[in-house]
Amino acid sequence: MPALVLVGAQWGDEGKGKATDLLGGSVDYVVRYQGGNNAGHTVVIGDQKYALHLLPSGILSPNVTPVIGNGVVIDPAVLLSELAGLNDRGIDTSKLLISGNAHLITPYHRTLDKVTERFLGKRRIGTTGRGIGPTYADKINRVGIRVQDLFDESILRQKIEAALHDKNQVLVKLYNRRTIPADLVVEEYLGYAEKIRPFLADTTLVLDEALKANKVVLLEGGQGTLLDVDHGTYPFVTSSNPTAGGACTGAGIGPTKIDRVIGILKAYTTRVGSGPFPTELLDADGEALRRIGGERGVTTGRDRRCGWFDAVIARYATRVNGLTDFFLTKLDVLTGWEQIPVCVAYEIDGKRVEELPYNQSDFHHAKPVYETLPGWSEDISKAKTFAELPKNAQAYVKALEEMSGAPISAIGVGPGRDETIQINSFI
Repeated sequence: MPALVLVGAQWGDEGKGKATDLLGGSVDYVVRYQGGNNAGHTVVIGDQKYALHLLPSGILSPNVTPVIGNGVVIDPAVLLSELAGLNDRGIDTSKLLISGNAHLITPYHRTLDKVTERFLGKRRIGTTGRGIGPTYADKINRVGIRVQDLFDESILRQKIEAALHDKNQVLVKLYNRRTIPADLVVEEYLGYAEKIRPFLADTTLVLDEALKANKVVLLEGGQGTLLDVDHGTYPFVTSSNPTAGGACTGAGIGPTKIDRVIGILKAYTTRVGSGPFPTELLDADGEALRRIGGERGVTTGRDRRCGWFDAVIARYATRVNGLTDFFLTKLDVLTGWEQIPVCVAYEIDGKRVEELPYNQSDFHHAKPVYETLPGWSEDISKAKTFAELPKNAQAYVKALEEMSGAPISAIGVGPGRDETIQINSFI
């Protein structure tokens, strides 16, 4: 059975958790393949709301085996706290598998993340301050600490002491901060070993055997396409590859095993942090989208910047991910607008541009070119089929589908697990 990839098609926060949970009854494994606890997913089941930061959304489905892949960076304190929180709410987390090759976030990564961002001032990226970037930097520099190192005290101590030899000098001499004692970090992280050991697995082998046994594997990215370190709005991006290509390296699955790539697309656009955002609204409409949509970051608690739907970004996401389907979320938030603008192109230096410019300066200066579609006032949260949507809502969905370049196979009409219209099956 081929694997499926689920990716954000904008700047993240599109509702991937809801989409993963919807598929939970049909898949056997849900794999988080990149990012860390800088990505938040909200899943609503009945009157219960679950905010997941590091764990795969599939952990809420009892028949799913959740997996944290090698491409993820893990803060062990956050991981264990999140597991405890779910256990306290009656969720069984015992099936979780964690790759021994995933890298660990340490206190010095978090400290460096915060002081570096503060030092940048107006040029700051808008990171979450959770140590994600510095951990990936150590990974690429081949001085990182992996989950498997927790089980060899000698290796763990050598790596932490070597890392802090340089990093403490940076903290003291450049940022005027105190040193971080290596012994304290070693002691803390050795204490996590036995708590994490039951979840440790060769996840690439497990997933390969699952696919050979005709199991369905869903690969879940954090963040979104425009935050990809290679394909996003650099430098205002995350430090990993949330695009579909990152699923292969981050989970250890070959590209020939992937059959379907589903893009999660909000019916309008949001982003958190700094960086260009052509359709951003700094007016009453933007505030209304933020308020009605509950647009506050699950992980950061920061208000999200809000704007109208950007079809240029959607087409770009279709192209760089090879999207086969879209899951359109939060269509209900647009109920009540008489007219709904949609960005169909940009104007850059007086010229109309219909594809995302590769030059970051051009993108910074892009002005949205809008087409206006008629809105609707009817409550759509009870709709179970596409035909039950108001005619103008149907027309809006069809227009977005045509502009974006891939079929819209599901539509979110409310935050609840059952408030979704399924048009085409994903599996």
